[in-house]
Amino acid sequence: MLKNFYRLARPALFALSPEEAHEASLKALECGIYPRELTTDDRILSQSVFGLEFKNPLGIAAGYDKDARVPDAILGMGCGFAEIGTITPKPQSGNPKPRVFRLLEDDALINRLGFNNGGHEAALRRLEARQERGGIVGVNIGANKDSVDRGEDYVLGLIRFNPVASYFTVNISSPNTPGLRDLQAPEALDELLTRIMSARRRLVSDGAPRRPIIVKIAPDIAEADIAPIIERLSAHAVDGIAVSNTTLTRNGVKSTFAKEAGGLSGKPLFARSTAMLARIYRATDGKIPLIGIGGIGSGKQALEKIEAGATLLQLYTGLVYEGPGLIGEIKSHLADALRSAGQSSLAAVRGRHADYWAKQPL
Repeated sequence: MLKNFYRLARPALFALSPEEAHEASLKALECGIYPRELTTDDRILSQSVFGLEFKNPLGIAAGYDKDARVPDAILGMGCGFAEIGTITPKPQSGNPKPRVFRLLEDDALINRLGFNNGGHEAALRRLEARQERGGIVGVNIGANKDSVDRGEDYVLGLIRFNPVASYFTVNISSPNTPGLRDLQAPEALDELLTRIMSARRRLVSDGAPRRPIIVKIAPDIAEADIAPIIERLSAHAVDGIAVSNTTLTRNGVKSTFAKEAGGLSGKPLFARSTAMLARIYRATDGKIPLIGIGGIGSGKQALEKIEAGATLLQLYTGLVYEGPGLIGEIKSHLADALRSAGQSSLAAVRGRHADYWAKQPL
């Protein structure tokens, strides 16, 4: 029923520009206009990850709620966690408009937003105001475009948001901030994580809570670079890896917007991001929890991400095309699939098809 309602509403949303529609959806959530999850999550979907108790594995990826405007609405729609950001220390307007494009033929988006956000202080005030409401709310931290010390920007994000963040995602994989992906190179990654982990140790030694740290990587990493990157992530004992961000490739894209610069998300990203996910799962021997992101538009695809190695999942573009009913659809599909297979947890099927997906081309 919810899906049918969204099909009726979608033409009106799509009559707006992508950024106008995005803002309209945020305002609706701020006003409490969204479908509530009225039933209790199926316990078969619950799991403990990074020391946090997730009622279900679904979240909305960073980039939707950049400024911590609606984390409670996201949780209220039935997500097991929310992630705000990417947040940079200083406010920045991002790249010139137009900078988001709908690829209707492909169920995809291209964006070159460039970390547009209101900065640390505004988001911090909002998170402090909702802190007593509970729920898992992660903070995705980044660096300002004009920063002279990007590593310091990440450390500052960690320090400022540590009192209110359930976990941190270190975003070094956006293609829309020049040079940011260079931080994925093993030597640069080593230096960055040394600073971030040192800052966390100092916080903990001063009595602050120890927050999990996840690193978000791109789907465009060269095959030969996977092993050295994973070696650095493992050496610094990151708590998780988010796989992946948007892609610069345009494989199989039909829309004339394919020529636009920026990161591609949605249906065309599914195979590449899932193949990368499986490679990371194998490279880590399944010992580091992975967040599977990229192209999820159905319950079947959500299950495939878990079978490729994901512990948690994040959606974004799939919600643009399928609507909020996708959240409940995925949860029902996962629970039904587990019971049909005679399994009692997501862990039982995690990574069981990783070998298959790892063989697929990037």
